[in-house]
Amino acid sequence: MFAANIFSISFDATILSSPIEFLKGVGPLRADMLKKELGIFTFKDILDHFPLRHIDKTKVNPISSVTPASDYVQVAGTVTNSVLMGENRGRRLVATIKDSSGEMELVWFQGINWIQKSLQVGQTYLVYGKAGFFNGMPQITHPEMEVFTPEKSGGKAFLEPVYPSTEKLKAKSLGGRQIGKLTFSLLSSLKESDLPENLPASFLQHYGFPSRFNAYQQIHFPSSDKQYRQAINRLKFEELFIAQLRLGLIRLERHRYSKGVIFSQVGELFNSFYHHHLPFELTGAQKRVLKEIRQDMGQGRQMNRLLQGDVGSGKTMVALLSMLLAADNGFQSCLMAPTEILANQHFQGISSLLSEMPLKVALLTGSTRAAGRRKILAALANGDIHLLIGTHALLEDKVQFNNLGLAIIDEQHRFGVEQRARLWKKAAIPPHILVMTATPIPRTLAMTAYGDLDYSIIDELPPGRQPITTVHRYEYARATVMDFIRSEIDKGRQAYIIFPLIEESEKLDLENLMRGYENVKAFFPEPKYWISMVHGKQAPEVKETNMQRFVSHDTQIMVSTTVIEVGVNVPNASVMVIESAEKFGLSQLHQLRGRVGRGAEKSFCILLTGTQITNEARERLKTMCATNDGFVIAEKDLELRGPGDIEGTRQSGMLNFKLADIVQDKHLLDAAKQVAQTIIEADPTLQSEENKRLKNFLQAQKGKLAWSKIS
Repeated sequence: MFAANIFSISFDATILSSPIEFLKGVGPLRADMLKKELGIFTFKDILDHFPLRHIDKTKVNPISSVTPASDYVQVAGTVTNSVLMGENRGRRLVATIKDSSGEMELVWFQGINWIQKSLQVGQTYLVYGKAGFFNGMPQITHPEMEVFTPEKSGGKAFLEPVYPSTEKLKAKSLGGRQIGKLTFSLLSSLKESDLPENLPASFLQHYGFPSRFNAYQQIHFPSSDKQYRQAINRLKFEELFIAQLRLGLIRLERHRYSKGVIFSQVGELFNSFYHHHLPFELTGAQKRVLKEIRQDMGQGRQMNRLLQGDVGSGKTMVALLSMLLAADNGFQSCLMAPTEILANQHFQGISSLLSEMPLKVALLTGSTRAAGRRKILAALANGDIHLLIGTHALLEDKVQFNNLGLAIIDEQHRFGVEQRARLWKKAAIPPHILVMTATPIPRTLAMTAYGDLDYSIIDELPPGRQPITTVHRYEYARATVMDFIRSEIDKGRQAYIIFPLIEESEKLDLENLMRGYENVKAFFPEPKYWISMVHGKQAPEVKETNMQRFVSHDTQIMVSTTVIEVGVNVPNASVMVIESAEKFGLSQLHQLRGRVGRGAEKSFCILLTGTQITNEARERLKTMCATNDGFVIAEKDLELRGPGDIEGTRQSGMLNFKLADIVQDKHLLDAAKQVAQTIIEADPTLQSEENKRLKNFLQAQKGKLAWSKIS
């Protein structure tokens, strides 16, 4: 009695939040199974357990219309006889069913005893299954059958759903068909008010969407394929739109309440460098991004911007000019890189660019000696250092700034959220944050996963950069490839030869690399040619020495694992050979290719593979040869691998859509984003009559989903 009262209360309050055990036909035991196996806890969860596909049982075909070309068919007829045939493995039950147009055989190889008991000669059945022919006679093996009644003469009134289930559930008579019955009984008991509309009426009209209530009915039990399409489009749009709206509101909150230091002037340092020391004219994209950053930093709220740019697009120059803006306004800046090699390179590049400017630049890494470290920390604390470049060492508590105004993080996906947050605490008012990545994030993914960050894209290369020619060669062409490298070295150029990390075992990786190294030495004998070798097992100083020998043109060839993926800048290197290229992901191939093409000379990337490669690998290599555009590559990577595998999005929590797919449904995502932006701009608090439904829906959802901020 007590349980019944609870049920009636929850049913009246919000029926959809009722525990699943209270749904007719479930009960405590089945409820436990549904929770464990499918994560179904409430009535709403079972509504959101969508069918995989639908079976069309809306028509009843005459038996005479079944041909060898027929696929699945539904017929109605009377069983005229049934006979057990064959022995042992060939044992089967064969029945004949007849309608006014002809006869058909029904065959069972399994469950024969049970079928024999339930099958009645003289009874009329509705039969469904895959049509086949045997000895010129149409037949269905293991058909689905139910007793035929006059109201079924036209078939079912809707397409029959097929639901995902599990073996354990099927064993407890909770297969797809039983889940369908539970869903049908729930939908039959719902009223329009139980699934209130959450989209403004103008949307529904503009896009021709059915109501939310109707969409749920039609996605489970559609009256036609067209109705199903309309329902699924509406619910996908709703998912994407609500996600975009939430992200937009989070960003609005951040803009409204976050305090940031104001960089009010573009001063002497910026102007002097821009007009007298800039080594090249900025591209249009760099100017646009710089303008966005300047606007952010002048408004009194904290900048939180993601800067994406392809390899070699000039992100570092944008970062440097941003740091000069900070210095002009009396603030210090820091630039944090993921590796010592990259931090060193930034330090050398920026120091030489600022050599004639009255600014102090310092480098702090794990290798900085104790005496040097003490000096740097003291100069930093009293404000003598304007720009600090370093690795994770910048995050240590001992590193105290006098007046930190801007923190720049290079290769954003290499640092965790907590690490980035530690930079915020280095100043009384959190510094402006600029995160940079050379791994272009597909626009669709950035829109979804980084929707609460402002993001800028540098999508053009500096003038004078020649596109890299990329070719795919099979193993048997190795000698030709080596001859080509020799011809480039004879012109005074340098080459990289990269080996993949193939196995989990470092020992095998090293053996593979050493074999490759010996192979290369056979083609390029000393003392005419000198080769550097770099791999992860070397001591940092050995690695650094070998790198530096290549950088200073002491060696002509660098044989390496992927440790050189990020940051090595050797303008004279014009050839990149990637061994076993089929074993690399697209974005990694693109990153490696970006190590060449940094000078004025024509550069080449050669993808070497065995002859036996998978179709997906072939597709990756084809994409690499077809384009140098990192964004096109990132989109292709997303298409091939899915969003879960793209670096840094696994934890985003933004991609847990039940129906929408950000690759397949890009058109819906674009529309959803645009509409969400329009609404937020026009009515940021969702006060208008038109947006009341949305506001009510979002308030009802509060706390149910952990929409963590990303950055």
